[in-house]
Amino acid sequence: MLQGKQVSFTLILLDVFVVLLVFNLTGYARGVVDLRHPILSALELPVLVHILGVYLIDGYNRRTDMMSITYTSLHVIALLTALLFTLLLTYAFIPVGYSLQTSRFVTAVSCLTVIPVTLSYRRFFYQRQLARQQQRYFLYLGSPESCRVFQEECRQNGMKQTVLYATHESFVRPETRSSPPFGDFLNYLEAYSSQIDAVIVRESNVELPPLVAQKLMDLQFGGAPTLTLELFYQVYWRKIPLYRINQTWLFQEGFQIAREPVFERLKRVMDIVLALVGLLLFAPCFPFIAAAIWLTDRGPVFFHQTRVGRNRVPFEARKLRTMREHAAGDVYTREGDARITPVGGFLRASRLDEFPQLWNVLRGEMSLIGPRAEWGRLVEQYENQIPCYHFRHLVKPGITGWAQVNYPYGANIEDTLRKLEYDLYYIRYYSLVLDASIVLKTVQVMLFGKGR
Repeated sequence: MLQGKQVSFTLILLDVFVVLLVFNLTGYARGVVDLRHPILSALELPVLVHILGVYLIDGYNRRTDMMSITYTSLHVIALLTALLFTLLLTYAFIPVGYSLQTSRFVTAVSCLTVIPVTLSYRRFFYQRQLARQQQRYFLYLGSPESCRVFQEECRQNGMKQTVLYATHESFVRPETRSSPPFGDFLNYLEAYSSQIDAVIVRESNVELPPLVAQKLMDLQFGGAPTLTLELFYQVYWRKIPLYRINQTWLFQEGFQIAREPVFERLKRVMDIVLALVGLLLFAPCFPFIAAAIWLTDRGPVFFHQTRVGRNRVPFEARKLRTMREHAAGDVYTREGDARITPVGGFLRASRLDEFPQLWNVLRGEMSLIGPRAEWGRLVEQYENQIPCYHFRHLVKPGITGWAQVNYPYGANIEDTLRKLEYDLYYIRYYSLVLDASIVLKTVQVMLFGKGR
């Protein structure tokens, strides 16, 4: 069975081969390619754009569930976006004479054909991997209480591995009530070493016994990584566990916001350009949407609310009104909330209600991507209840963001805690690549109506 980097490398090679093959066969069928002299160097652009698009949706990661509807939709969206970029670069930026400029039809049909082909063998590999795979395990070293929390996180994130855990007193499987002596730990570890995907060590001031430390080192060299619990959260779930957050967290290594002002200026330029494009595209639809909102209850079209921005600076956010005028009640929007109008339900599901916030982006109060801009009243409550909640105000709030595409709408303090983990991950690993990944996932959310 292919593992780790072998899986990624194999998928990349297959993708390159398929793109080259499909483009040449389509060009041959169209009469613009001679198979005795196939096109190769000119296909570097579509190959690179294809690989980038698939990489952004974790399409080369063996842990990605290739059978899921979520991945299928992301795969289609990523490669349709790759097609648009290929056409744009080919006909708008590359000088005349480039081989692909002979036929838009060949480029479009080839890219569309590549979508089901590349998806099919990913699903095939994933099915074979599941069929052949032995029961896999995570080995957790920590207290029973912290292990139970970890097990619940694994369940919520759909992990298929069984969690084995060890303390300094015992090493037991969760379903086993007996507690064998700690001395059996090494023998038990030896028996399962080939089935362990990762060893997770809960951060502690207590040192592990020398024999255990040596065995973990052997596992590390054998391909089963040993990760701290914080690092596991970041690698597998791409979020920051809140138990690791304190007042000095901001000053740890890994932050890029203060180190790369060039990136921040580039992001601002992109915000302005894309906000202008978005407003221009939205403008023809606005009169019809505004009329539908007004006809529902003769109320105002826009909804204004004070939100908290970067460095805790308040600003007035604008959205299309989706609730009945003067509707009082819960500060959170619930599933099936009676205050939402029929038109408002559609606007929320499609995220069209967010478009007026592009004006806030142009004013520099928001970015296209960042933590959700929260209501000032809720921010005050959260800062009193959640230590270090204010760290999320280190960057501009966004219309969409890492928390928004990875976690459903928050409707209580627990949801806010979970979303904060994703927000802090975004703040720490702030990058154009992460932003591009968020854009693709946002398109999926808009198309499949996951707003509330």
